[in-house]
Amino acid sequence: MTVRTINSAPVNEAATSEARELMAFLVERYGKGMLSGQQDYSNLNWINENTGRKPAVIGFDLMEYSPSRTERGAVSQEIRDAIAWHQQGGIVTLCWHWNAPTDLIDEPGKEWWRGFYTNATTYDLASALANPESEEYRLLIRDIDVIAFHLQELKDAGVPVLFRPLHEAEGGWFWWGAKGPEPAIQLYRLLYDRLVHEHKLHNLIWVWNSEKTEWYPGDDVVDIVSVDVYPEAGDHSPLAARYANLRELVKDNKIIALAENGSIPDPEQMKEQDVHWSWFCTWTGRFLRDGTHNDVAFLKKVYNSEEVITLDQLPKWSWL
Repeated sequence: MTVRTINSAPVNEAATSEARELMAFLVERYGKGMLSGQQDYSNLNWINENTGRKPAVIGFDLMEYSPSRTERGAVSQEIRDAIAWHQQGGIVTLCWHWNAPTDLIDEPGKEWWRGFYTNATTYDLASALANPESEEYRLLIRDIDVIAFHLQELKDAGVPVLFRPLHEAEGGWFWWGAKGPEPAIQLYRLLYDRLVHEHKLHNLIWVWNSEKTEWYPGDDVVDIVSVDVYPEAGDHSPLAARYANLRELVKDNKIIALAENGSIPDPEQMKEQDVHWSWFCTWTGRFLRDGTHNDVAFLKKVYNSEEVITLDQLPKWSWL
């Protein structure tokens, strides 16, 4: 693997000892093995039964904590499950399918629970950010503060978090990316500033999720860069071009992760092509269990590969 100079310290100088310990481990292991990951805690036993192993990383979603969902009756146990996973020695990564703060269309095909999609809301991020005295901006801040409460629960439990907000912004299919890169970057930096400096959430490791230069919010607020890739079912290529894009984006100075995937890249092909994803995280549902994206034989091969790190191979963390 090409020699790289990656700082093992998080960008947040006040990062907790747990966050520093996790970041140092990720940097030390980068290029020496890929961490196995799976979205949705409920998949844990299925993977263990079918591979004999457990993933090192589990992905959780803050979606149901969005105020425009909870006011319509949504409930979640994601934080409770994330703490339980942490107590088993696992690594927690969080995304947030952020239901728009207001202006949900709520019509057939555009139901309120699809409110993180651009086509299910008329919420205008650019307008909200340009008018900090507006109700739209106030609700934006309200949402961030509500999520901060739940992130504080994780901090109180000593959980370091690979936090990946505003994912897939460049796609435009989520409202936070619908108005282009400038508002998305502004919102990401607002999130960072409010969560780190206002709420003192120093347990977060910040994961950016785009490979395009014009969308990048800056080295000072990003610990890890990542991309979400869903190849054709059964395509286990190492995604070398996407990896190269991210290497170029950060000039080899940051860890690179495959934050979401359908078919898992083949660890042997990755090694041959000098592709080194820090972790993969297979999406839930059909991507794991339909037998076409990742059949059981391939899953067993991946989870038992010498190139892949599973739960039992993680270090004995100081918090255990």
